[in-house]
Amino acid sequence: MRRTTTSHDLPGTDVADVASVERPSKTRRKAAMHELQDLGAALVALDPARVAEFDLPERLADAIAEARGTRSHEGRRRALQYVGRLMREIDAEPIRHALAQRARGQPTDAAEVAAAERWREALLGDDDALARLVDTFPTADRRAFAQLVRDARVERTRGGPPHRYRELFRRLKALASARPAAAIPPEAS
Repeated sequence: MRRTTTSHDLPGTDVADVASVERPSKTRRKAAMHELQDLGAALVALDPARVAEFDLPERLADAIAEARGTRSHEGRRRALQYVGRLMREIDAEPIRHALAQRARGQPTDAAEVAAAERWREALLGDDDALARLVDTFPTADRRAFAQLVRDARVERTRGGPPHRYRELFRRLKALASARPAAAIPPEAS
C-alpha cells in the first residue's frame, strides 16, 4: 500500500500552521448550514412586517414569502432548505442578534407597550390628552384619534367587544415605536 504525502510530512511545516489552514470538518459545516436553516425558519415564522424590518436581499425576502405560503410538508422542507442556502450569502449575525433579543422580550417592545397603554388610558380618561398627544407626535392624525377615542369610550360604556379600544392601542404603539423618547405622556396640568 502506498503512503500519500501530507503536509505533516513536509519539512518546515508546523502542526499549528496546518490547523490554521485546514477548513472546518464536514460535521461543522453541516451544523452551520442547519443553524442557518433554523434561522431562516424563524424568519419564515415571523410576522411579515417584522421580516421587512431586516434589510434582506430581494431573493431571500421572496424565498421567505414563498416558504410562508407553502403548505405541503415536503415543499415546505425544500423551501426552508432554499432559505437556508440563501442565508449563507448574507451576514446572519444581525438577524441572529435581533431574534435573540426578541426571544428575551426586547426591552424596547416592553417600553412601547407600556407607553401606548399609558397614552390610551390618558386619552380615554382626559379630554385634554388628545391635544398633548398631537403636540408630542405632530404626525398623529388628530381627527382619526378623536374618532377612535369616542368609539372606544362608547364601547366601554356599552360593554361591547373592545375593537376600537384595541385599534387605539395599535395606533398608539405605532406612534411610540416611531419616536420612543417622547412616548411617555406628559402629566396633566
